[in-house]
Amino acid sequence: MLHYSTFLHTDSSEWVTFVHGAGGSSAIWYKQLRDFSKSYNVLLVDLRGHGRSKKAEYEHLKKYTFDVIGDEVIEVLDHLKIKKTHFVGISLGTIIIREISERYPERVQSLILAGAVMKLNLRGQLLMRMGVLLKSLIPYLLLYKLFAFVIMPRKKHRESRYLFIEEAKKLYQKEFIRWFTLVSQVNPLLSFFRIKDVNIPTLYVMGGEDYMFLPTISRLVKSHPSASLTVIPDCGHVVNVDKPAQFNDISLRFLNGLSR
Repeated sequence: MLHYSTFLHTDSSEWVTFVHGAGGSSAIWYKQLRDFSKSYNVLLVDLRGHGRSKKAEYEHLKKYTFDVIGDEVIEVLDHLKIKKTHFVGISLGTIIIREISERYPERVQSLILAGAVMKLNLRGQLLMRMGVLLKSLIPYLLLYKLFAFVIMPRKKHRESRYLFIEEAKKLYQKEFIRWFTLVSQVNPLLSFFRIKDVNIPTLYVMGGEDYMFLPTISRLVKSHPSASLTVIPDCGHVVNVDKPAQFNDISLRFLNGLSR
């Protein structure tokens, strides 16, 4: 089972489950924990190969799939007897919880998709193609640093870049290649997500400077009745780190509004 941490609320029966992105870990949510745990039970998970979710059997796998990764998150919910939860995801984590909502809608109360990835623009596609060619030739950390600088280029994004790079250092080369291969093949799945409204209350929280992914989300919410978008100005891709106070306030107002 994936490594997880829980923070229980004395009165609330509602859960919020946080899912990090590729190269990160549950540590990425440290600026959310205090505020969210004031009103909700909180579950943090480390995805396979990340944080403290490292197993020897992963070394024998050549590739990962989103449905298997999603099932591992569901396994944790089953173990903890959590029938339904709000999900909060960042970056690649948004793809994972969106995939979970497609197969297990009865387990999902709402979705908060931060720094959501719903399409790779031309620059992103070129970057992935270059990565596919180089992934076995150069140290993975060098490739990851390049990606981090392209996605989070500005000086004000430094903390987010640093946090993700420090977490990525804990990955192994083979682990990085498996996740990279997974992401490089994600476009057909994202195309399906862009077409289909999940019919679950969904909030997209995007940084105004998230130039790679914000344009797609701005178009998507116009055709998805269940979705809304809040853009945080002067903020990059990793909104929960760049602007934690604003992110927490926006997200908690959304969650609190659902119970009215």
